[in-house]
Amino acid sequence: SEPDREQILELAHSEPYRDASLAVIHATELNAGRVIASLSTFHRVLRADGETRERRAQRAPGKHAVPHLLADRPHACWSWDISKLPTLEPGRYLNLYLILDLYSRYVIAWMISAKENGALARHLFRQALARYDIPDGQLTVHQDRGAPMIAGTFRDLLERFGVARSYSRPRVSNDNAASESLFKTVKYSPDYPGRFADLDEARAWMTRFVEHYQERPHEGIAFYTPADVFHGRIDAVHARRQAGLDAHFADHPERYPHGAPKAQRPPAAMAINPQVGITVIDAIGGTAQRETVSGTPVWLPTGTST
Repeated sequence: SEPDREQILELAHSEPYRDASLAVIHATELNAGRVIASLSTFHRVLRADGETRERRAQRAPGKHAVPHLLADRPHACWSWDISKLPTLEPGRYLNLYLILDLYSRYVIAWMISAKENGALARHLFRQALARYDIPDGQLTVHQDRGAPMIAGTFRDLLERFGVARSYSRPRVSNDNAASESLFKTVKYSPDYPGRFADLDEARAWMTRFVEHYQERPHEGIAFYTPADVFHGRIDAVHARRQAGLDAHFADHPERYPHGAPKAQRPPAAMAINPQVGITVIDAIGGTAQRETVSGTPVWLPTGTST
């Protein structure tokens, strides 16, 4: 009846119950021996007035800008992240910090530590930025929103070196696909042990992996190696490829119904979340020189940078 409806609404709007759910209101009244109507009737009556949503004040959903980054040369954009490496001890993990050059897929620097924090991230980047001596305003560092990435001391270091910051949206792994893809490559390597005995074993294995990875043809950059693209050897490699194709075409023209083949070159640019008009778009990807500060070794590739 209408009086029953008004009683239900008055009870739901009363001071003790204004922020409570209908289930709590109904149960509290029932515990006191008072029955006005069933719980489903409470819902039906308040639904008619549009009052069955969350009754407490709610924070509005956060809005985060979609990162759009374009790298057309080495040291235009670095992507970095931290991945867990299991150990033989259950529940204990090591932390692989890895910085990747977005344009060339070249591993800029890496580090394995027992801890994950902003101080170690700062240590890693201080070594890498000092090594490559990058001019102010040239480099953007892209990362997710983990605690080491948003630490105040880490942000201060990037600002002091004139490095811009870019962040992934929360829970959107595709915003940092470059680093995520490389971590999968690490853990799906044929000789990946699955679990490491200690830091020394993990560092030794990772050193071998990076040495191989830097010199391995990479699908995302037209099967050039990250080292070739990073160190500016594209023209020389392209010339050798074209010479080989030309020689094979001269010997077997019947195998090329569409005419003489052309050797591919790497994409002109790599992007994270490319905007309309950008064509290229998949992104990621030496020997190691060990530098130690405060007992934590950082591996930086040897050789000259571009």
